Amino acid sequence: MAVNEGDSIRIDIDRLVSSIEDMVSHDLIMPAKCCIFKTPAILYRHNEKAFIPDAFSIGPLHHGRPNLKATENIKAKYLQGLISRSYSPHTILRTLIISITEVEKDARECYAEAIDYNPEEFVKILVIDGCFLIELFRKKAYLVAREEDDPIFTQSCMIQFLNHDLILLENQVPWMVLEILFNLTKHSNRDFIPLSLLAVNFLSITLLSYGMQPQLMQTNMNIQGIEHIVDLDRKLSTLSIEDKEERIGGWELLPSATSLVEAGIKFKRGTSSENILDIKFIDGVLEIPPLVIHDVTETAFRNLISYEQCYPKCEAKITSYAVLLDSLINTAKDMDILCENKIIENWLNPEDAAQLFNKLYLDTYVDYCYTDLCRQVNSFCQRRWPRWRGALVRNYFNTPWAILSTLAAVILLILTMVQTWYSITS
Repeated sequence: MAVNEGDSIRIDIDRLVSSIEDMVSHDLIMPAKCCIFKTPAILYRHNEKAFIPDAFSIGPLHHGRPNLKATENIKAKYLQGLISRSYSPHTILRTLIISITEVEKDARECYAEAIDYNPEEFVKILVIDGCFLIELFRKKAYLVAREEDDPIFTQSCMIQFLNHDLILLENQVPWMVLEILFNLTKHSNRDFIPLSLLAVNFLSITLLSYGMQPQLMQTNMNIQGIEHIVDLDRKLSTLSIEDKEERIGGWELLPSATSLVEAGIKFKRGTSSENILDIKFIDGVLEIPPLVIHDVTETAFRNLISYEQCYPKCEAKITSYAVLLDSLINTAKDMDILCENKIIENWLNPEDAAQLFNKLYLDTYVDYCYTDLCRQVNSFCQRRWPRWRGALVRNYFNTPWAILSTLAAVILLILTMVQTWYSITS
């Protein structure tokens, strides 16, 4: 405490030293297992609703919020159903609690924020929320029966809430907790389906990889090192993407889709890739895997981008993808071009969809993944022939009537030249 003594101020040096020593005595290094984060305020301010659960708290960070308490009874009902089907319904809950207690410390270290719950409370949250998710996934896949009064599958709004709430970075439990609970509650031969596939089955429409789901479901569900559901979404979206290339020089962004068409570039729906990020440019054709845009697409992107910005082990691949789409889509006309080529399946108003990517990556750091692709495209655009051909198509061959009138004009010109030549020679 500073004390005034006339015109001078005396500082309590001992108190100040003790205060600073206390501050630096804490472990200031992020735990190696840390993978669940609070959204940075600088990203949160762009769209608060994209980061806050609508109805269900999953994990400790939003647990106990007044507007989310109503769904705690649904979780309890699902837990009761899961326990009742167990081979040992009188002891299974004790087994689950003991198993999660054994990993309580590891689970706590998965959260970047300090958890305000003691071990007993924390384990309770993990067991109830984790069992709720497992029961939810099994019911969606019809591995267990849905009761006539099921509080989720009899109300479409509940599914909509969950599609939003389960992909929030702040609303997660560690995947290792889900795996433990899942393995301990297997009760039939049908439980050979992996947890990752059940999660994808429930969230299929919400995940960014939705357009590639049929291939993913059949061939690549043995994904290793999953941290949580958001991490599963990112891993699905980036399957087979090569390691970061060497990038020299600054960014080169793409022109808009309209400008590219005018330059003679064609768009093609990608079919050979298993992820949405594998964009290719070959011989004047820009091949882009399909993407579905609906009412929770922005939420999915924002939480994945937040994850990439917070998690040291993540390269900014989804963020780079958002940058690329933002450069391609400036107007509803650009969106129409991508929709006409079946690259984007848009469930929103065209204007809203066009604006979705406009500010998605603001206030982020991006080591851009598409530098080489953009250089190739821009180099092609600068060549004269593609521009002339694009202008010719745009001005004279953009509609059937334009084609007919142009052909008629050409024929008339040829006939005039023949007549002139005949008059001169005769």
